[in-house]
Amino acid sequence: MKQFHFFTDHNLTGLVLRLTLGFIMLPHGAQKLFGLFGGYGFKATMSFFTETMKLPWIIAFLVIVIEFFCSVGLIAGFSSRSCAALICIIMIGAIVTTNYSNGFFMNWSGNQNGEGFEYHLLIIGICIALIVTGSGGYSIDGLISRQ
Repeated sequence: MKQFHFFTDHNLTGLVLRLTLGFIMLPHGAQKLFGLFGGYGFKATMSFFTETMKLPWIIAFLVIVIEFFCSVGLIAGFSSRSCAALICIIMIGAIVTTNYSNGFFMNWSGNQNGEGFEYHLLIIGICIALIVTGSGGYSIDGLISRQ
């Protein structure tokens, strides 16, 4: 019996969605986990999340780990539905805790206190589409679902 979790129909839609989401989120995760791309790394990010934002340590830890490892999973096409669902939850959390008060639009001109939530809605849309379609072609999920 095929599990819905890994089932995919091997189309290009899932491939495009998961690569787009994976390559967008990977630098964000690498910033938080390793300090790459101008990020602060694991210790400083944990400190910011727990001390400044007052998030529980487990939530802070999960955000960092999910952003990086789910991005890698998406790029490889492994457990894409779960990865997309977890990233969707993170984006909803970011809207609620940080971006909602800044309005809808991103801060292109630098005259807002912070970024709006339009970017997060785009990511949520990609996540939902990926949850519906699955990993698509050229994925580990595809290999699993064929067996």
